[in-house]
Amino acid sequence: MGVFPYPWRGLLVSSLATSYVLVSYQSHWWKLNFIGSFIFAWILQSLAYAAWIVVLWPNFFSPLRSLPEPAGASWWNGHFKRILAEPSGVPMRDWVTTTPNDGILRYRGMGNSERVLVTGPRALSEVLVTKNYQFEKPAILRSGVGRILGIGVLLAEGDEHRTQRKNLMPAFAFRHTKDLYPVFWQKTREVVKAMSKDVLTNAAKEPNYPDPEKAHKSAVIEVGNWASRVTLDIIGVAGLGRDFGAIKDENSELNETYRLVFQPSRQAQLMGLLGQLVPQWIITRLPVKHNENINLASQYIRSVCRGLVQEKKLKIANKEHAGHDILSVALESGGFSDEDLVDQLMTFLAAGHETTASAMTWAIYMLSRFPKVQERLRQEIRENLPSIESDVDITSLDIDRMPYLNAVCNEVLRYYAPVPITLREANQETDIMGHKIPKGVRVVLAPWATNFDKSLWGPDAHEFNPERWMPTGTNDKRAASGGATSNYAFMTFLHGPRSCIGQAFAKAEFACILAGWVGRFEFELKNKEEMDEKKVDIKGGITARPAKGIYVHATVVDGW
Repeated sequence: MGVFPYPWRGLLVSSLATSYVLVSYQSHWWKLNFIGSFIFAWILQSLAYAAWIVVLWPNFFSPLRSLPEPAGASWWNGHFKRILAEPSGVPMRDWVTTTPNDGILRYRGMGNSERVLVTGPRALSEVLVTKNYQFEKPAILRSGVGRILGIGVLLAEGDEHRTQRKNLMPAFAFRHTKDLYPVFWQKTREVVKAMSKDVLTNAAKEPNYPDPEKAHKSAVIEVGNWASRVTLDIIGVAGLGRDFGAIKDENSELNETYRLVFQPSRQAQLMGLLGQLVPQWIITRLPVKHNENINLASQYIRSVCRGLVQEKKLKIANKEHAGHDILSVALESGGFSDEDLVDQLMTFLAAGHETTASAMTWAIYMLSRFPKVQERLRQEIRENLPSIESDVDITSLDIDRMPYLNAVCNEVLRYYAPVPITLREANQETDIMGHKIPKGVRVVLAPWATNFDKSLWGPDAHEFNPERWMPTGTNDKRAASGGATSNYAFMTFLHGPRSCIGQAFAKAEFACILAGWVGRFEFELKNKEEMDEKKVDIKGGITARPAKGIYVHATVVDGW
């Protein structure tokens, strides 16, 4: 159900019947023919329905009227003006603080469409755990992002989701993830060497570098580009058994394809808004450049995934060692058809590399803003990990014994959760904490709000502070929870049956890459004044990323 759930069939039948009556039994004052009568009836009934859905229902009849609501709503367009003007999740962050609530509140989007924002632990536990399958991903989301992500475990629902997750879980078991640390580190070494070569090659082109002593080993890089390349290669090797070579060649076809579809554009934003008013099947068929790009990208990514499935099946048929990657585990389960496997691979390819790349981008941004944190982290890395130039691999134990690295990673994931909000839709009439939720109502889960909730994190919730994750004496609970009062305070990976299946994989990958980068480079923002946190333009989409990228001076630090 979109923002304006227009009852096409009902109004069509009603308008046809009305026009038939008007023409068949017309009085002397009725001069319109059947077509004219139909158009008149359609317009009149559409206006009446609009008045009902936009004004009367949300203001006078909706059972959600009793929920607390943020101030500043328009009489016909709710809080949409602010939602449109600010990055996803930021208005919700403010509302959680300024609107008294017990963990659930209502706000209104385009055309006064009602949204239920869930932030408190009790309400979150109901939506994510006890009543999980009563709240589905909206159809508009499934059909929209599903073109790139595939209808895999991320978008599947009900029994289909249960089966898919059960069959995929062995690939993400803790023991299996531990075995992937050498893969993560090998790819980290590869990307750090490539970045070093790039920096040293371009260092001479930086004549006005602020620090003359560093000028010969410093150059400007765009963080997101390198982050996407290394994470694409990692998910390729560790997840699908294929090295895509994105580190070696940034213009590789697959890397270019994802760069195109994840790039923010005005046309994509406009189509997203239009999708709130018009059925998605119409939106996807509009002859516009964005649809053309998405369709071509989808076709290419599907062809790559089909090729991977066939290669792996051939290895198994020839009794060759298939490996322990996600694809091998899924094939061995016997629970997926070839096309099902293609959808799963599309999901892990896109979501698996884009989310970690987003986390890496924000990590370097925050470490550039907090140089003392960066310096302390570099010291811990160099004291505990082998040189990036050596061929020595690392294990999970090497990462686990670095408390400050884990603290920084956790704080980045809290402060800049890659996915700022996620949507659910009630598939039946239900309730949350005793509040009636009609079927079709959108429920919003906002990590960018809950992760900043002072009632859960304390008065410094809006501050970037890795120390909150550091153990204090014998208090290991603080290190595990960040000092939060509830498990549901940290919403980056969600919770329950729909929590991120690749959470351990993503956190391990993130820690390894960040350790390699910070161990080798010193990062400093190129334009500090323009990169103030309040000035950074954040693009929407599958993940939250800086719209214009993050450009930093990267300096090769000797001795490691």
